[in-house]
Amino acid sequence: MRSVALVSALAAVAAASPAGAVPQKRQTSITPITVKGNAFFKGNERFYVRGIAYQPGGSSANIDPLADPKVCLPDIAKFKKLGVNVVRVYSIDNSGVSHDECMNALADAGIYLTVDANNPKYSINRETPAPSYNHAYLQSVFAVIDEFAKYDNTMAFFSGNEVIHDEPETTLSARYVKATTRDMRAYIKARGYRQIPVGYSAADVTDNRRQTADYFNCGTDEERSDFFAFNDYSWCNTDIVTSGWDQKVKNFTGYGLPIFLSEYGCTANGRDFGEIEALMSKEMTHVYSGGLMYEYTMEENKFGIVQITVPKDDPKDQTGARKELPEFANLQKAMSKYPAPKGDGGFTSNTKAQDCPPKDDKWLIEGSRLPAMPAEAKKFFDNGAGKGPGLDGPGSQWAGPAGSEDENSDSGSADQGDDNSSAASLHKAPLFVSGLVAMFTLVGALAL
Repeated sequence: MRSVALVSALAAVAAASPAGAVPQKRQTSITPITVKGNAFFKGNERFYVRGIAYQPGGSSANIDPLADPKVCLPDIAKFKKLGVNVVRVYSIDNSGVSHDECMNALADAGIYLTVDANNPKYSINRETPAPSYNHAYLQSVFAVIDEFAKYDNTMAFFSGNEVIHDEPETTLSARYVKATTRDMRAYIKARGYRQIPVGYSAADVTDNRRQTADYFNCGTDEERSDFFAFNDYSWCNTDIVTSGWDQKVKNFTGYGLPIFLSEYGCTANGRDFGEIEALMSKEMTHVYSGGLMYEYTMEENKFGIVQITVPKDDPKDQTGARKELPEFANLQKAMSKYPAPKGDGGFTSNTKAQDCPPKDDKWLIEGSRLPAMPAEAKKFFDNGAGKGPGLDGPGSQWAGPAGSEDENSDSGSADQGDDNSSAASLHKAPLFVSGLVAMFTLVGALAL
């Protein structure tokens, strides 16, 4: 009788799942992070990002630190000592290597992951964005999602990092990053994964900061991001007023989506990490949801707080001894001294869209029109992305014809009206979730 009932439950879930979806067994045991209004939540508890950027070897090394337990495990011990609850990883090997041991160790430590879905070889080119938005690029992005959607401590995916910069021409790349965001959200839905937030990590450029934020939160629910993050190095051991953070809070009040700092940690005047006190204060928590200190390992740019001994003949070998630098203790002290506040922090329970920014000499995009998803990428929605190219693949930035996918395309996903190729709003629970909850409830009852 138990086996018959279990088969019936599984059949019910299959009927409730989107076509082609393959619900995956959870690989970690931790409460997933969700979005409510303009904040993140862990169950019914407000969640603040109190994290650190994790990029051993720096961007040039292009290393996945979660693919090798000999790298991640000693660092996770340091993360626990620091008291961080989120790490950001910039490069992921999506070629089939297992991340189970590192992700489970992070979960056991109560630590979540924000994942950059791009890497230096597979990303949108800010100078020539059209040909870099292609099926090979999306296959790599979707393969990252396939690998990390199974972990409950995957907090969020970044669809891009500092693609839009201080030159006005780079704002044209925003259309392609936003299209990627749309496609990622649509893919997550089509594959029947839980609702994992997707958003953009922006550069802190005064000329286009607000335009960028508004652009990623304008248009239809399918096109809008689930959060907005930006890298901010304006606090240099000062205070909330001198740094200008008070004005940024004022400017982003009423924005309608969660906001957090995807990088912070100016080194120009020493670092006592007073940013944490401000981020956890009532002056900011009604708008901001914390931030990620840049960065964990000491690299050529001199932002790190831990030195890894690296062989001269193999700079990618990050398994050497770890030495805590003086600023490690400073961050540990600040994390302990300024804990996450109790209560809801004054968040806004409702989300809302912004108007798309008008075209001007600093922002060169007019309206909300997005490129259509490349036709060759549609098959991934039904079949999955398959094995990704990894970090040593040929690259994708010139894999598409310049402008061909952009011509005569409308906003939204590739197939308008097809429920498997357009993302639902993150704040609307799909039928799949209800079916999955029902299955687990029944399975638990049958086990009694």
